[in-house]
Amino acid sequence: MTGRHAPANRPTMYFVGVTTTKSSIMKVFPAWARELNLDAVIEGIDLPLDDAPEHYREVVSFIKEDPQSLGALVTTHKLNLFKAARDLFDGVGEETRLLEEVSSISKRGEQLWGHAMDPVTSGLSLEAVVPDGYWSATGAELLLLGAGGSSLALTLYLHNRARAGRDVPSRIVVTNRRGARLREMRAVHERLGSTLPIEYRLAPEPERNDEQLRSLAPESVVVNATGLGKDRPGSPLTGAAVFPRDCLAWDFNYRGDLVFLDQARAQQQSRNVRVVDGWLYFIHGWTRVIAEVFHIDIPTHGPAFERLSRVARDASQENA
Repeated sequence: MTGRHAPANRPTMYFVGVTTTKSSIMKVFPAWARELNLDAVIEGIDLPLDDAPEHYREVVSFIKEDPQSLGALVTTHKLNLFKAARDLFDGVGEETRLLEEVSSISKRGEQLWGHAMDPVTSGLSLEAVVPDGYWSATGAELLLLGAGGSSLALTLYLHNRARAGRDVPSRIVVTNRRGARLREMRAVHERLGSTLPIEYRLAPEPERNDEQLRSLAPESVVVNATGLGKDRPGSPLTGAAVFPRDCLAWDFNYRGDLVFLDQARAQQQSRNVRVVDGWLYFIHGWTRVIAEVFHIDIPTHGPAFERLSRVARDASQENA
């Protein structure tokens, strides 16, 4: 036993979050395990926001030392956990070194590995809601509300698209309440030599985000990547915010108050706003980590992926 965590008595994957019992994954994982023929269970590990470094180290040490603990998906704590426990990992992926976060913990033999999956999962999710060629065909722009790990990961995906000669937004605006996060993001982009057309805007109050919203071209994409509406109540926008015509409003969250999406839905008719929640992000995020933890192949599209999505939807609605 390591600290507060009892040894697992069967193959176990963990969900390290804030309110894990409220997540649909607690219903979805058993259904997926049956579908994928996995003899495994999932357990939640709840930690408060910005927990003490020793608690993050305790979690990582426990998973590393316990034979039946095979890995974990990390959500809100992925930056703080890696900062506190980076020396406990035997290996990390290139994205982890770049983003300095861990969203996937897995084992390769006796080695503990950490990966940052968000560049993959955010990219897969964006491709599902924005068709190829959309940016060049429309001249649409991208507004990222929040400069945390998920936003940074999405810009990394777009950076890779640009390097491959694929279309990207004509302008990207990133806002954040604190300037430090914007400076950190800019530093990563500079290290990459990114040529993305990015503007970094300080927005200590929601009214500043409203201003950026008004500056967007029609058909642009607006993303709530702040966590507001899930981990904390509220929205990064005020009630007076006006969305661009024909735009896509995308929330990385799929559960919680989702005030941002309520604001967007209120303008579906008047501004022709298309609304997308974070459900598909949830599916891609979990299936990529499950594939890594259990060393199995899970497709990212096609009939098998669609079946996993249906299984997840059905399981999440049981006894809802």
